[in-house]
Amino acid sequence: MITRMSSLFLRTLREDPADAEVPSHRLLVRAGYVRRAAPGGYSWLPLGLRVLRNIERVVREEMDAIGAQEIQFPALLPKEPYEATGRWSEYGDTLFRIKDRKGADYLLGPTHEELFTLTVKGEYSSYKDYPVMLYQVQTKYRDEARPRAGVLRGREFVMKDSYSFDLDDEGLEASYQKHRGAYIRIFDRLGLDYVIVAATSGAMGGSASEEFLATAESGEDTYVRSTDSGYAANVEAVVTPPPAARPLEGLPEAQVHHTPDTPTIETLVDFLNGAGLGREFTAADTLKNVLVKTRMPGEKEWTLLGVGVPGDREVDMKRLEAALEPAEVALVEEADFAANPFLVKGYIGPGVLQANGVRYLVDPRIVTGTAWVTGADKADHHVVDLVCGRDFTPDGTVEAAEVREGDASPDGQGTLVAARGIEIGHIFQLGRKYADAFELDALGPDSKPVRITMGSYGIGVSRLVAAIAEQHHDELGLVWPRAVSPADVHLVVAGKDDTVFEGGERIAGELSQRGVSVLFDDRTVSPGVKFADAELIGVPTIVVVGKGLAKGVVEVKDRATGERTEIDADAIVDHVTGLVRG
Repeated sequence: MITRMSSLFLRTLREDPADAEVPSHRLLVRAGYVRRAAPGGYSWLPLGLRVLRNIERVVREEMDAIGAQEIQFPALLPKEPYEATGRWSEYGDTLFRIKDRKGADYLLGPTHEELFTLTVKGEYSSYKDYPVMLYQVQTKYRDEARPRAGVLRGREFVMKDSYSFDLDDEGLEASYQKHRGAYIRIFDRLGLDYVIVAATSGAMGGSASEEFLATAESGEDTYVRSTDSGYAANVEAVVTPPPAARPLEGLPEAQVHHTPDTPTIETLVDFLNGAGLGREFTAADTLKNVLVKTRMPGEKEWTLLGVGVPGDREVDMKRLEAALEPAEVALVEEADFAANPFLVKGYIGPGVLQANGVRYLVDPRIVTGTAWVTGADKADHHVVDLVCGRDFTPDGTVEAAEVREGDASPDGQGTLVAARGIEIGHIFQLGRKYADAFELDALGPDSKPVRITMGSYGIGVSRLVAAIAEQHHDELGLVWPRAVSPADVHLVVAGKDDTVFEGGERIAGELSQRGVSVLFDDRTVSPGVKFADAELIGVPTIVVVGKGLAKGVVEVKDRATGERTEIDADAIVDHVTGLVRG
């Protein structure tokens, strides 16, 4: 196939778009792959659509290879199935909700567990029908509060979602591993540098959950990995190893001290170390109590919640939200303090929270026998040596404290280092959450019903275009891996001589006959413009037919390495075909 740039619907830009925050956004727009249609919504132009379709092809090939079958659901969905699972409320403002002309409620599908489950229930009834794996490649919709970074984080995006249906947990594990292997092959074929990390399931529900993250400084996901083992996890999924409980006997009594003007941890530590208490204090000796408010989906009223963490750490709201999902979480405001006068801002301790019925959750490091300096529930006063399990008893633990580089790895091997990544895939062992909601059963060999267990597996297909661009670019433009490139070769005719143009036509035609797709720059513009566009567009092999043709040679440039090679014009077709076939 030959695509002539003289007739291609393409306009490259020399300036970066004003709203571009990350390299992929900047380059995909400049190179004419996408155009912004609305906040969080992008049009795919011809070259961009080719890249998107190439990624879809790789995804389909690997999904088909594990025995999954492709189907297609509507994006416009009825409310009732999502009410049955609670997700009509759980998704909150993220859901696009609409009404038809008769006033019936609908939504634009953010994900399709409910429809997959109901479809299987409607078609299959016997244990002989299972296992089954189904998938679709379809546009999804989520009303992101802050769509950003081009197609990396949009309100409309293409996703591959697949679902496995098994008779037992052993079957679910097998389906999960098949998908995991398929994802590894997909991302390897796409030329991505990625990590697999433990993750939380969130509104999806279920147990085992892993994310595939493309490594990138522009990524919104922070993950950590161990220096000494294969442990890696999204920070929301890091489980803090609790220390052993300590005996309560012989510990000093708690004492309240007047600590004027110490509403922060820093001011408190400075005061204590100058108070002559006979020991040195650090922020890690203090107990920071942070007040938040929560409400479940569908509720109007907020409920106070106290969160206790060691004073040398901040509360990570993303970790707290993940731990409390599907509840909505917000920091308390001045109006909340005014409505609850027992809360003394800057001096809150566990006692007043529990005395007033405020649920109190603490970091796993706060175990029985640990002694803390914390608020005494009175302005300008703190209590020293308040002991967990003796002077206060938390209502439970919560993973809310920030995870830091240098923390001990949860697997006991090495310490943690942090990096950033772009989520490109997520796999879940859902279990029976959706099967229970819709009573998805199969009649077993003993004629008794067997509740089906499910897995859910997603890939952000359109996001992959941006993720690949984030990893494969340089100062001149995009550098596509061959598997996703919009063409196999970018052929540039550099010169106005008829012989040169005819030579380019001949080479393009012969390459096309060999099954090589050619992006042929036959425009009547300067060679400098053509070369700049070739670098920007990012096809991995650039062939320049220019004045060297008079000497019987053609230049081949490797876009990734910048290496230039002169090849005999009579051998160029064989040479390029060999590069493409690899």
